[in-house]
Amino acid sequence: MIPATYPDQAEIARLTARMLLEIGAVHFNAKEPYIYASGLPGPTYIDCRKLISFPRIRATLMDFLTVTVMRNAGFEAFDNIAGGETAGIPFAALVAERMALPMTYVRKKAKGYGRNARIEGVMTEGERVLLVEDLTTDGGSKISFVDAIRETGATCAHTAVIFYYGIFPDTMKTLGDHGVTLHHLCTWWDVLDEARAQGSFDDETLREVESFLKAPRAWQDARQRAEPE
Repeated sequence: MIPATYPDQAEIARLTARMLLEIGAVHFNAKEPYIYASGLPGPTYIDCRKLISFPRIRATLMDFLTVTVMRNAGFEAFDNIAGGETAGIPFAALVAERMALPMTYVRKKAKGYGRNARIEGVMTEGERVLLVEDLTTDGGSKISFVDAIRETGATCAHTAVIFYYGIFPDTMKTLGDHGVTLHHLCTWWDVLDEARAQGSFDDETLREVESFLKAPRAWQDARQRAEPE
């Protein structure tokens, strides 16, 4: 894998957005918003897990993710690739295969029996670990995984994801304050641009999505105020 032969980051972002749209991983619905894990509404939802069922797109995006990490972090920067439970596990395995490195995964919490471990596989003190996940919103879940990795005596200064929301301004600072650099392939803005270019959704829906992306908290507050008691 020679990073110089791959598209630049802007083209990788456009192609990634196109592939996510093609497989139906992108969902826009302003009339009946999705409810996020936070309990707040939003007109956007993405399902990166669908990628595992599309071999050609899956392979291409894993090449892109590996190349992005090599370009940004270095060619010999890691000793171990860790996936976050559960969505990050298949992608970590695919990246580890491309980088010819051991693979591990990190549980969200210890099982409560047996070894009571959060790390599965072999991770040793001093190893430089890359955390791989499907996506990140505000970076909060990444910190828990990174802390579990560091508890083994390994280091974790980088995390790589296919999709980064790119709409919450504190995400990079949250990760940076924890000593973690985020690498990603595309954001909601890339998806919105490509959706417009392809005519994937009607104009009204795209305008509402853009309104949300520009000010998600304000959009959510307005939506909640508009709901009947």
